[in-house]
Amino acid sequence: MRKKVWLFVLISAIALLAACTNNDEESGTDEIKMLEVEFAVPETADVGETVELKAIVTYGGEQVKDADKVEFEYWEKGNEDSSTKLKATNNGDGTYTADVSFDHKGVYEMYAHTTAKDLHTMPKKSITVGDAKAGE
Repeated sequence: MRKKVWLFVLISAIALLAACTNNDEESGTDEIKMLEVEFAVPETADVGETVELKAIVTYGGEQVKDADKVEFEYWEKGNEDSSTKLKATNNGDGTYTADVSFDHKGVYEMYAHTTAKDLHTMPKKSITVGDAKAGE
């Protein structure tokens, strides 16, 4: 009988301690943070004009001033195999920039490859250089 009483006391104590522990697990109601990149590129440019490519990087609404990598990749439409990559300059305020100029008219497509907070995103834009038509 005495063993049963001690067993009951032990089980009750364990149950009481388990019920009183602090639950540090996330409740699942926290907002999911996303890596977002606003890729700013003019719609048109002249042949030979210097164009600024700009990526504004945020994570959960906060500026990312220390992205692991921001790189711009561009190519003439229909010729993605001949792309050119440019490393962006970190301006220290959540913006990353690079300058580029195009030596002939055409429609150019580009990605802003961005890696930060163990996430990667690559928004795509296009620019029309010279008097090229969007279908060229």
